[in-house]
Amino acid sequence: MIIVLTIALVGCFTMLGLAKVAGTEAMLARAAHVGLNSTAYKRIGALELLAALGLLLGLVEPWIGLAAAVGLVLLMAGAFVTHLRNGDGPREIAPAAVMTAVLVGYLVLIPAGTG
Repeated sequence: MIIVLTIALVGCFTMLGLAKVAGTEAMLARAAHVGLNSTAYKRIGALELLAALGLLLGLVEPWIGLAAAVGLVLLMAGAFVTHLRNGDGPREIAPAAVMTAVLVGYLVLIPAGTG
């Protein structure tokens, strides 16, 4: 279970991080929507890429995956708060909320050693 969840999270955050770092039109529009400049958004993308690598390394060293997941939970909490402050509705808030829930599930599975 943890391997499948890890691979799904790695894929998701790799795609999101690459899109932000590359400065795709859609991501730059999202950045502007929440009041971030492109440099800040690209840095968030770099953090997502590093965290994805950390999750992957967590398959070998669980503490690395744990640290990466905690970092991503904090990042998603920041996204959630940013969307709330921006007055966004459920459609904009849902991705951060769903990813946070999935990451919390991941954090629960790591100490249990579920494989």
